[in-house]
Amino acid sequence: MGRQALTGSSDTATVAVRPHAGRAFGFGVPIGTLGGLIGLGGAEFRLPVLTGVFGYPPRSAVALNLAISLITVSAALTVRTVTLDLTPVVALLPVAAAIALGAVASAYLGVGWVHRVPEVQLRRTILVLLLAIGVGLILEAFAPGEATGLLPEPGPTTLLVAVVCGLAIGLISSLLGVAGGEVIIPTLLFVFGADIVAAGTASLLISLPTVAVGVARHTRRAAFADRVDRRRMIAPMGAGSVLGAIIGGLLVGLAPQDAIKLVLGVILIASALRVFRH
Repeated sequence: MGRQALTGSSDTATVAVRPHAGRAFGFGVPIGTLGGLIGLGGAEFRLPVLTGVFGYPPRSAVALNLAISLITVSAALTVRTVTLDLTPVVALLPVAAAIALGAVASAYLGVGWVHRVPEVQLRRTILVLLLAIGVGLILEAFAPGEATGLLPEPGPTTLLVAVVCGLAIGLISSLLGVAGGEVIIPTLLFVFGADIVAAGTASLLISLPTVAVGVARHTRRAAFADRVDRRRMIAPMGAGSVLGAIIGGLLVGLAPQDAIKLVLGVILIASALRVFRH
């Protein structure tokens, strides 16, 4: 047991479990595997673990989660660049750039809000967002496999809607410390009619600058000043998450996607209520 971390100006204090590299790696692998099975990085499942298992206050957990997300997104984008044909993504680039523009702007502002808001309000906001993502996973399990999209044709209106979607995505990223794939991919599919493979790659292209801006903002606020956190939590859990994502990707064909999303949605809702409801 180690340090005490104050959770806000007028809130209670939380005793954080001193991070252990092996334990962080051990949690990172299954979380990354779960995310890999449904094409995500697993950050939405990491946040309850960082707070509920390791005892980080939500504000610190969000910053750590974002740093780990940067590792996983960078690794995933590198793998896709090497192994996949990026030609289908070219048509999505204008929409992806517009979403990224909005996401980067709101992520920049969102990190400032995370550091100013009282801990109780931040905890409630996290709970609502995690519950929404959990419900979204459950609904997605029953959604049709293909979507025509509401705005499949490029144009000024499409790009304006993309920027607005990006604003919401960047805010979610900054408040939860996630890459945002759980929101970006459905948006590209159901709003812009993207192909699922192209949407996955475009999601990473959008997430990388969004997460990088968030990490830079947290760094300026000394969120990663503790070397122990960097060495024993961020690096090993990031490595475990990358390994798990690779394992999950290899197992995708062996497991029913819809059933996995349904189960993970229920798990996320249950864990969010357990950790953040107080």
